[in-house]
Amino acid sequence: MLRVIDTETCGLQGGIVEVASVDVVDGQIVNPMSDLVCPDRPISRQAMAIHRISEAMVVGKPPIEQAITRYHGSRYYVAHNASFDRRVLPEMHGEWICTMKLSRALWPGLKYSNQALREHLRLQVTPPRDLHAHRALYDCYVTAALLIRIMETSGWDAGQMLARIQQTSSIDTFPFGKYRGRKIADVAQRDPGYLHWMLKNIPDLKPELRDAMQRQLAKAAD
Repeated sequence: MLRVIDTETCGLQGGIVEVASVDVVDGQIVNPMSDLVCPDRPISRQAMAIHRISEAMVVGKPPIEQAITRYHGSRYYVAHNASFDRRVLPEMHGEWICTMKLSRALWPGLKYSNQALREHLRLQVTPPRDLHAHRALYDCYVTAALLIRIMETSGWDAGQMLARIQQTSSIDTFPFGKYRGRKIADVAQRDPGYLHWMLKNIPDLKPELRDAMQRQLAKAAD
């Protein structure tokens, strides 16, 4: 089972207002879930214009730390531009697969937004009628359809997709800080708290470095 997850936020720096997921099982999209979330900051006008989630819609809703618990339990999480969703969500115990990175590998030279790929690849997908693009559950359906097409085109299973993504990231040592030049895998074993501190307190980490740190922390916890 692959759990496709998506978030809508207050802006590029985070503050979740909606989380949703669908599962992909044997090539079928099943088990849709979605929750509006009370964010930890105001919703920016730019974000509100995109997802159309207002302050009034999230008043009294649970915080993300409470809402996210029912999304736990998958070995694999899938997202389009997964580094963003991993950054804004609380820690999820599982491996992450990015459909944007896989699409770049399979179909070079395209535009890689969800909607652009949906149109170019003519994905057959039926999101909920009462939603629209940039609502989390709607986008989950599109990402799930994209994931199914990726698997059909490539023949890759979850492990092979994960390996392909990890090959694209050559970062295995710290480029700065007190562990500069040290292997990230070694630090994850010896001082995991430092990695968790960096992930929480340095929002502008390069996605490749963030992915490498989260991957090594997951391995160290096994």
